[in-house]
Parts: sequence; C-alpha cells; structure tokens
Amino acid sequence: MTTSIINSQKVNNDLGNSDLRLKDIIKTLPRECFQQNRRKAWMQVLFSVFAVGLGYFILTITPWFLLPIAWIFTGTALTGFFVIGHDCGHRSFAKRRWVNDLVGHIFMMPLIYPFHSWRIKHNYHHTHTNKLDEDNAWHPITPEVFADWDKPRQSAFELFMRKRLWWVGSIGHWAVVHFDWRNFKTKDQSSVKLSVAVVVLFAAIAFPLLIATTGIWGFVKFWLMPWLVYHFWMSTFTIVHHTASDVPFVAANKWDEALAQLFGTIHCDYPRWVEFLCHDINVHVPHHISTAIPSYNLRLAYSSIKENWQPYLHNECQFSWSLMKQIVDQCHLYKTDVGYETFNEYYAKR
Repeated sequence: MTTSIINSQKVNNDLGNSDLRLKDIIKTLPRECFQQNRRKAWMQVLFSVFAVGLGYFILTITPWFLLPIAWIFTGTALTGFFVIGHDCGHRSFAKRRWVNDLVGHIFMMPLIYPFHSWRIKHNYHHTHTNKLDEDNAWHPITPEVFADWDKPRQSAFELFMRKRLWWVGSIGHWAVVHFDWRNFKTKDQSSVKLSVAVVVLFAAIAFPLLIATTGIWGFVKFWLMPWLVYHFWMSTFTIVHHTASDVPFVAANKWDEALAQLFGTIHCDYPRWVEFLCHDINVHVPHHISTAIPSYNLRLAYSSIKENWQPYLHNECQFSWSLMKQIVDQCHLYKTDVGYETFNEYYAKR
C-alpha cells in the first residue's frame, strides 16, 4: 500500500476552503484519455462475449465439483458485460446516443438490470460523490438515522455488517431502487419504463425456456449462480471505491467536488484476471474525475493523475479478505465531521 502525502485530516480541513476545481484536474489529463476508439470499444465487446460464451461452455462440460470455479469465471465475465453497459450509460462507449442506449440495454439485459434506471441513479452518484445524505451509492448510515429506525431494521443492518454480508448489498440496491419508475422524475419515467419492460420481457422468455430445457437445476447452474458472482463483484467494487475509515462523507455546505472525487475515490488492485475481465473498472479515480473517459483509457488517465495530483490521492489498496474485514468491521456508523464509529462504540454511549 502506497503512502499518501496528505492524510484525511488535511482533506477534512480543506473541505470548503479549497481553490482546487475539477476542471483544473481535467485540464492536466492527456487529450488521448477522452478520445473514443471504436476499435477498442468493440474489441471489448467481442472479448466479453467470448469470455461469457467460454464460461457457459465450461459450465456445460465441467464436473460438479469444479462448478464453483466455473461460476466464478462466468460471473466475473458477466461483470464485464455490466462495465460495457456502464460506459454506455456515461455515453463514453460511442458518440451516437442511440448506439449507447442499444448496446447498454443488450449487455445489461442478461443481468436483469434496467439500463436507464441504473444510468440515471448512477449519474446522480457522480454528481454527489461522498456527499452525506445525497450520495445514492454505498453511503454510510449516521447514528441519528440508525437511532430512528425500528428494532428489526437496526438488527438487519447490524447483522449485515457484523456477518460481513457486503457481497449481497448490490442485490438489495438493484431490487429496491431500479424497478419503480415513481422514484424518478417525470421526464425520466418513460425511459425507465422502457428499460424495465426490456428486462421483464427478457426474463419472461429466457427463464421459462431455460427451465424447460435444463430444469430448475439448469436455471440455478447457468443463470442464478453466475448472477450471484456478478453481484459479489458489484457489491465489492462499490463499497471499496468509496469506503475506508479515513474517507470523509461531508454535509452539502462543506462538500468540495474536486476533493471528493480525488481523495474520496479509492484505487484498489485486484488479481489481474479480474481486472482484465472487468475492463479495469477498479481504476476508478479517473472515472470520477470525468465520466467521459472510456474504460480502455482509465490506466493512462490514472498515471497522469498520480503524476500531477498525488498529494490529494487516497492510499492505494489491494483486494483481500483482510481488506474487506477491515472495512465491514470498522465502517459501521458515520458521525458527521468526526468519522466512523463501530456498533460497539455506539452502544457504549447509549
């Protein structure tokens, strides 16, 4: 883990007092970072289709005792589908909007993820990254909010963290947030309805057909288990990108856009095969500096950011079970202007 030149306390002191602007950071990036390359974009598409196809082929021939390995590979490859849809949602896959929308729907469809629902909510996350009570991705719960919950909800959240169930977090987010168009502005509801209809129609055709041809076990083997692996990576990427004991979430009146995107976004290294299948989505800092950077240019952009803005970057980390244990053991409740406290610390004050 590299050592950051500044610490979180300095970042907290700078919040609301910084002359740093996001546009100043963007100006230092090489112009190539923003250039869309159709060949690279469609090569990513072909690679992901090949990887997912290979995964399903392996699932058809592998003995039962090797199925977990095949599920992990196939689910990780399916995460690459999501990353392609992710680029489409930010309009960084293609210059034509209809191409982004079409490709985004196609690649999120097998994941039963409504494209426009996710696109709209995710762009809101980029606009309010690490802004307390506004960020709609993986945001911390304050002691005040926790105290207002009823006992069953408190117990469920505490169980979720103490039992280290972060890996199912994105399933709840997917189910609760993305299918009810009433949660969206009136101008966006028609787009949301379209995306919901697309995935519902896909499920209505694909799931019965899969069950009819392979049985319930085939549905579990070929769709459910890879889908759960995909959500493992979705949950893991999401929590790791913006969660550490020293990463501040601040109120709107103290929030600084540039500092939130630089210090509040964490670069984490994963096994190279995971990064390869997932199109370098772990190289996340440049994506928060500008969503116009295609995934195949993230490493180039990050090299430039490290060269020019290293003092404002959070420590890099490496994915491991000890890292996830550290996050879910320490980052329970968030006290405004103070930081995280554990459930034990919270109850000790009651």
